[in-house]
Amino acid sequence: MNDDRPDPRPAAGERELLETFLDFHRATLLQKTDGLDEAGLRQSPVPSGTSLLGMVKHVAYVERWWFQAIFAGDSVDFPWTDEDPDADWRIEPDESPADIFTLYRDECARNRQISAASALDEVAANSSKGFTLRWILVHMIEETARHNGHADVLRELADGTVGE
Repeated sequence: MNDDRPDPRPAAGERELLETFLDFHRATLLQKTDGLDEAGLRQSPVPSGTSLLGMVKHVAYVERWWFQAIFAGDSVDFPWTDEDPDADWRIEPDESPADIFTLYRDECARNRQISAASALDEVAANSSKGFTLRWILVHMIEETARHNGHADVLRELADGTVGE
């Protein structure tokens, strides 16, 4: 498995550290899916129904929520509804792994642009709680890293692969 994840420099400034650690965890999530066929990506070995591909889809929409809907105040779509709050975890029959990976990569790319164009102390456009870009970056590092831990378990259950 090729490890081309970004390596945060120990002496980097705050912005570089936050953005690079988030990119490290984004790349780690994708790395957890490397080498699995579609059946392995869709496999759900746990009672909740969570799959690796579903996790990538979920994190893509979490990215969209925080950076685009909350921080930038953009009007964007989401798959969930009040009646189906977990739709972002489910892979529909007409969704392919390529569709989900493209969604995730596109969301990350858009969110990098939003982050690069904003100050760390800038307050989200759509937040009554005063979330700043800094808070959102830290939260997304935590969110993605936590799901990477889940992905470790799902990958090991799928084919025995373990690793960072």
